[in-house]
Amino acid sequence: MTLQVNITANGRMSLPAAIRKRLGLESGGAVMLEETDEGVVLRTVTQAVARAQAIAKKYASHPDASVDAFLANRHADSGE
Repeated sequence: MTLQVNITANGRMSLPAAIRKRLGLESGGAVMLEETDEGVVLRTVTQAVARAQAIAKKYASHPDASVDAFLANRHADSGE
């Protein structure tokens, strides 16, 4: 679905009520804005977290994916 929304002189825009309701967004709620090569993407916080978890899951089985492995590699790289 593509909708046109207007941006006011001070940079504000309004999401239509039907979209806010469908996404469970309430007054004062937060959305995540991502600038991409193709334009701007708005996601709910829940959608953004799910996306980040899906990306992280791809790397979870990698042997160097743990914090301990990262720190050990950084320590080795520092020469200490």
